[in-house]
Amino acid sequence: MKRSTPLSHGTPRLLPIALLLAAAPALGAEGYDLSFTGDGTFNTPHGNQAIQVAVYDVAAGEVVATQSGTVAQLEDPAFSFTFEGILEKGKLYDVHYWIDSNFGRGSEGSCDPVNVDHQWRYALTDIKKAVDIRVAHDPTRQAPVCTSFE
Repeated sequence: MKRSTPLSHGTPRLLPIALLLAAAPALGAEGYDLSFTGDGTFNTPHGNQAIQVAVYDVAAGEVVATQSGTVAQLEDPAFSFTFEGILEKGKLYDVHYWIDSNFGRGSEGSCDPVNVDHQWRYALTDIKKAVDIRVAHDPTRQAPVCTSFE
């Protein structure tokens, strides 16, 4: 007479449940996309200049993703970046971005002070879904963000 233990007897039925439970945290941890674009007002002052963008986790105090590109000379949008699955529900983020404009002086390829390279910060709060941001060129709203790109 063959004896089975309770564990071996119930294993085939428990396996699908265990797999579902193991997958649940992964499914819940998926983030939301961030789409970040600059309109055509960036073309004239910054056309053909390098731009870098960082997603900054405010609570952790760290950059979680970066991308770079070039500001278009004529097209609208002047730049566009997509960060897939980067945002988590309920977290606070900033989008930090700077353009290597080198007005008057500065170093090509490095983030210089606000009056030399244009820099901005855009706050993201109350994350509940994918976020689409479209910004306009506004030098009066600059914020120093070079430390995000060191």
